[in-house]
Amino acid sequence: MLTVHHLNNSRSQRVLWLLEELGVPYEIVRYQRQPDMRAPKELRAIHPLGKSPVITDNGNTIAESGAIIEYLVATYGDGRLIPPPNTPERLRFTYWLHYAEGSAMQPLLLKLLFTLMPKRAPALLRPLVRKVSNQALTTLVNPQLKQHMDYWEGELGKSEWFAGNEFTAADIQMSFPLEAAQARGGLEQGHPKAMAFLERIHARPAYARALEKGGPYQVGR
Repeated sequence: MLTVHHLNNSRSQRVLWLLEELGVPYEIVRYQRQPDMRAPKELRAIHPLGKSPVITDNGNTIAESGAIIEYLVATYGDGRLIPPPNTPERLRFTYWLHYAEGSAMQPLLLKLLFTLMPKRAPALLRPLVRKVSNQALTTLVNPQLKQHMDYWEGELGKSEWFAGNEFTAADIQMSFPLEAAQARGGLEQGHPKAMAFLERIHARPAYARALEKGGPYQVGR
Protein backbone atom coordinates (compact mmCIF):
# COMPACT_ATOMS: atom_id res chain seq x y z
CA MET A 1 0.00 0.00 0.00
CA LEU A 2 1.08 3.57 -0.65
CA THR A 3 2.71 5.06 2.45
CA VAL A 4 2.97 8.74 3.35
CA HIS A 5 5.81 9.55 5.71
CA HIS A 6 4.04 12.40 7.44
CA LEU A 7 5.77 15.09 9.46
CA ASN A 8 3.45 17.17 11.63
CA ASN A 9 2.89 20.80 10.55
CA SER A 10 4.57 20.30 7.20
CA ARG A 11 4.06 20.21 3.48
CA SER A 12 3.11 16.54 3.70
CA GLN A 13 -0.38 17.68 4.70
CA ARG A 14 -0.86 18.58 1.03
CA VAL A 15 -0.09 15.00 0.03
CA LEU A 16 -2.76 13.64 2.38
CA TRP A 17 -5.22 16.13 0.93
CA LEU A 18 -4.45 15.11 -2.65
CA LEU A 19 -4.87 11.44 -1.81
CA GLU A 20 -8.23 12.20 -0.20
CA GLU A 21 -9.32 14.10 -3.31
CA LEU A 22 -8.32 11.14 -5.48
CA GLY A 23 -9.78 8.52 -3.15
CA VAL A 24 -6.52 6.54 -3.07
CA PRO A 25 -6.02 4.18 -0.10
CA TYR A 26 -2.88 4.92 1.89
CA GLU A 27 -1.27 4.48 5.25
CA ILE A 28 0.51 7.08 7.36
CA VAL A 29 3.81 6.74 9.19
CA ARG A 30 4.03 9.67 11.59
CA TYR A 31 7.06 11.72 12.58
CA GLN A 32 7.16 14.56 15.10
CA ARG A 33 9.26 17.67 14.78
CA GLN A 34 12.06 18.11 17.29
CA PRO A 35 12.09 21.10 19.67
CA ASP A 36 14.17 23.04 17.12
CA MET A 37 11.42 22.32 14.53
CA ARG A 38 13.65 20.03 12.47
CA ALA A 39 12.51 16.66 11.23
CA PRO A 40 13.69 13.68 13.30
CA LYS A 41 16.67 11.68 12.08
CA GLU A 42 14.42 8.64 11.51
CA LEU A 43 13.27 10.21 8.24
CA ARG A 44 16.80 9.76 6.86
CA ALA A 45 16.16 6.03 6.81
CA ILE A 46 13.47 6.72 4.21
CA HIS A 47 15.28 9.41 2.20
CA PRO A 48 18.89 10.58 2.64
CA LEU A 49 17.90 14.23 3.11
CA GLY A 50 15.53 13.38 5.94
CA LYS A 51 12.85 15.77 4.71
CA SER A 52 9.09 15.56 4.40
CA PRO A 53 7.00 14.90 2.38
CA VAL A 54 8.17 11.51 1.23
CA ILE A 55 6.02 8.68 -0.08
CA THR A 56 6.82 5.05 -0.82
CA ASP A 57 4.76 3.20 -3.40
CA ASN A 58 5.37 0.08 -5.49
CA GLY A 59 9.06 0.07 -4.65
CA ASN A 60 9.48 3.77 -5.38
CA THR A 61 10.59 6.38 -2.86
CA ILE A 62 9.54 9.85 -3.97
CA ALA A 63 10.37 13.16 -2.31
CA GLU A 64 9.59 16.81 -3.14
CA SER A 65 6.00 18.03 -3.14
CA GLY A 66 5.83 18.79 -6.85
CA ALA A 67 7.30 15.45 -7.87
CA ILE A 68 4.94 13.61 -5.52
CA ILE A 69 1.92 15.44 -6.89
CA GLU A 70 2.95 14.74 -10.48
CA TYR A 71 3.45 11.05 -9.66
CA LEU A 72 0.14 10.65 -7.85
CA VAL A 73 -1.90 12.46 -10.50
CA ALA A 74 -0.23 10.48 -13.30
CA THR A 75 -0.51 7.13 -11.49
CA TYR A 76 -3.91 7.39 -9.82
CA GLY A 77 -5.62 10.46 -11.24
CA ASP A 78 -7.13 8.96 -14.42
CA GLY A 79 -7.30 12.47 -15.86
CA ARG A 80 -8.59 14.08 -12.67
CA LEU A 81 -7.18 17.23 -11.07
CA ILE A 82 -5.08 18.09 -14.13
CA PRO A 83 -6.11 20.05 -17.24
CA PRO A 84 -6.05 18.34 -20.66
CA PRO A 85 -2.71 18.30 -22.52
CA ASN A 86 -1.84 21.10 -24.94
CA THR A 87 -4.18 23.63 -23.35
CA PRO A 88 -3.42 27.01 -21.77
CA GLU A 89 -4.75 25.60 -18.49
CA ARG A 90 -2.22 22.75 -18.61
CA LEU A 91 0.62 25.22 -19.07
CA ARG A 92 -0.62 27.25 -16.12
CA PHE A 93 -0.97 24.06 -14.09
CA THR A 94 2.68 23.16 -14.71
CA TYR A 95 3.80 26.69 -13.91
CA TRP A 96 2.03 26.91 -10.54
CA LEU A 97 3.12 23.38 -9.60
CA HIS A 98 6.75 24.49 -9.82
CA TYR A 99 6.35 28.13 -8.82
CA ALA A 100 4.97 27.21 -5.38
CA GLU A 101 8.29 25.89 -4.10
CA GLY A 102 10.66 27.42 -6.65
CA SER A 103 9.62 31.05 -6.08
CA ALA A 104 6.77 31.57 -3.63
CA MET A 105 8.30 29.89 -0.59
CA GLN A 106 11.62 31.73 -0.70
CA PRO A 107 10.47 35.05 0.81
CA LEU A 108 8.21 33.20 3.25
CA LEU A 109 11.13 31.13 4.53
CA LEU A 110 13.29 34.26 4.81
CA LYS A 111 10.47 35.95 6.72
CA LEU A 112 10.40 33.06 9.19
CA LEU A 113 14.19 32.98 9.48
CA PHE A 114 14.66 36.69 10.17
CA THR A 115 11.74 36.71 12.57
CA LEU A 116 13.17 33.83 14.60
CA MET A 117 16.81 34.96 14.61
CA PRO A 118 16.50 37.63 17.35
CA LYS A 119 14.52 35.26 19.56
CA ARG A 120 17.21 32.58 19.34
CA ALA A 121 20.28 34.81 19.53
CA PRO A 122 22.36 35.00 22.74
CA ALA A 123 21.10 37.77 25.04
CA LEU A 124 24.14 40.00 24.53
CA LEU A 125 23.86 39.81 20.75
CA ARG A 126 20.09 40.07 20.58
CA PRO A 127 19.87 43.86 19.99
CA LEU A 128 22.34 43.68 17.10
CA VAL A 129 20.69 40.61 15.58
CA ARG A 130 17.29 42.27 15.89
CA LYS A 131 18.56 45.36 14.11
CA VAL A 132 20.04 43.37 11.25
CA SER A 133 16.93 41.17 10.97
CA ASN A 134 14.56 44.14 10.94
CA GLN A 135 16.64 45.82 8.26
CA ALA A 136 16.56 42.68 6.10
CA LEU A 137 12.82 42.32 6.58
CA THR A 138 12.08 45.96 5.79
CA THR A 139 14.33 46.41 2.77
CA LEU A 140 14.33 42.95 1.19
CA VAL A 141 11.94 40.31 2.45
CA ASN A 142 8.68 42.18 3.04
CA PRO A 143 8.73 43.99 -0.35
CA GLN A 144 9.37 40.69 -2.15
CA LEU A 145 6.62 38.96 -0.24
CA LYS A 146 4.16 41.73 -1.01
CA GLN A 147 5.04 41.46 -4.68
CA HIS A 148 4.21 37.75 -4.64
CA MET A 149 0.96 38.23 -2.71
CA ASP A 150 -0.14 40.97 -5.12
CA TYR A 151 0.69 38.61 -7.98
CA TRP A 152 -1.52 35.87 -6.52
CA GLU A 153 -4.32 38.37 -6.06
CA GLY A 154 -4.11 39.44 -9.68
CA GLU A 155 -4.02 35.90 -11.03
CA LEU A 156 -6.98 34.81 -8.90
CA GLY A 157 -8.84 37.76 -10.36
CA LYS A 158 -8.55 36.12 -13.79
CA SER A 159 -10.01 32.75 -12.78
CA GLU A 160 -11.42 31.08 -9.69
CA TRP A 161 -8.50 28.67 -9.41
CA PHE A 162 -4.82 29.05 -10.23
CA ALA A 163 -4.82 27.00 -13.44
CA GLY A 164 -8.24 28.14 -14.65
CA ASN A 165 -11.88 27.71 -13.73
CA GLU A 166 -11.47 24.12 -12.52
CA PHE A 167 -9.89 23.01 -9.25
CA THR A 168 -6.64 21.10 -9.88
CA ALA A 169 -3.68 19.67 -8.01
CA ALA A 170 -1.90 22.98 -8.67
CA ASP A 171 -4.28 24.55 -6.14
CA ILE A 172 -3.28 21.91 -3.62
CA GLN A 173 0.37 22.75 -4.27
CA MET A 174 -0.28 26.48 -3.90
CA SER A 175 -2.21 26.05 -0.65
CA PHE A 176 0.91 25.96 1.51
CA PRO A 177 2.40 29.30 0.36
CA LEU A 178 -0.96 31.03 0.81
CA GLU A 179 -1.51 29.49 4.23
CA ALA A 180 2.00 30.53 5.25
CA ALA A 181 1.38 34.04 3.94
CA GLN A 182 -1.83 34.22 5.96
CA ALA A 183 0.02 33.04 9.07
CA ARG A 184 3.02 35.34 8.89
CA GLY A 185 2.89 37.54 5.81
CA GLY A 186 -0.20 39.72 6.20
CA LEU A 187 -2.13 38.14 3.33
CA GLU A 188 -5.42 39.30 4.85
CA GLN A 189 -4.43 42.92 4.23
CA GLY A 190 -5.62 43.87 0.78
CA HIS A 191 -5.87 40.43 -0.82
CA PRO A 192 -9.55 39.42 -0.69
CA LYS A 193 -9.36 37.01 -3.63
CA ALA A 194 -6.46 35.13 -2.09
CA MET A 195 -8.31 34.93 1.21
CA ALA A 196 -11.41 33.69 -0.61
CA PHE A 197 -9.25 30.99 -2.20
CA LEU A 198 -8.25 29.81 1.27
CA GLU A 199 -11.87 29.76 2.37
CA ARG A 200 -12.79 27.62 -0.64
CA ILE A 201 -10.07 25.05 -0.11
CA HIS A 202 -10.69 24.83 3.63
CA ALA A 203 -14.35 24.09 2.91
CA ARG A 204 -13.56 21.08 0.72
CA PRO A 205 -14.53 17.75 2.35
CA ALA A 206 -11.26 16.12 1.26
CA TYR A 207 -9.29 18.88 3.00
CA ALA A 208 -11.21 18.20 6.22
CA ARG A 209 -10.64 14.45 5.93
CA ALA A 210 -6.91 15.01 5.44
CA LEU A 211 -6.80 17.17 8.57
CA GLU A 212 -8.61 14.49 10.54
CA LYS A 213 -6.13 11.83 9.45
CA GLY A 214 -3.00 13.98 9.56
CA GLY A 215 -3.57 15.54 12.94
CA PRO A 216 -3.28 19.15 14.13
CA TYR A 217 -1.90 21.39 11.43
CA GLN A 218 -0.77 24.97 11.73
CA VAL A 219 1.72 26.72 9.51
CA GLY A 220 4.35 28.27 11.78
CA ARG A 221 4.03 31.93 12.66
